[in-house]
Amino acid sequence: MSKLAAIAHSHPMSLRTIESCFGTLYSTFGLEVEGNLVGFAILHQIFEDATLMDICVDPSEQGRGYGEMLLQAVIANAVQSKAETLFLEVRASSLAARHLYSKYDFKESGIRQFYYKTENGNEDAILMELDIKPNF
Repeated sequence: MSKLAAIAHSHPMSLRTIESCFGTLYSTFGLEVEGNLVGFAILHQIFEDATLMDICVDPSEQGRGYGEMLLQAVIANAVQSKAETLFLEVRASSLAARHLYSKYDFKESGIRQFYYKTENGNEDAILMELDIKPNF
């Protein structure tokens, strides 16, 4: 996973951070094509709050719906685990990801200024959330 993250993200999570995401509060999802890992997602959940920690698709495989497949799996898992809200943050410049999240009714809920490192400094993180409370 860390090798995939390194080619897909300009500033990926460290191997140590990724390894820490294999525990009781996390769910990890991998997507393989012809035996090769082409994408993954990491979900963290504490009680009713779930957070998409990372979603990653190999750049050579992007545009084929794999990110959407991973997002669907994350949402389904959060619902099954009785989460009420699914949170995430996304780079302000990541328009394709922001469009995908909006397609699934994630709403922008805030900004973390200068949160992500870039080649030339920093950029904002857009905070988004999805209300997944069951409707009774």
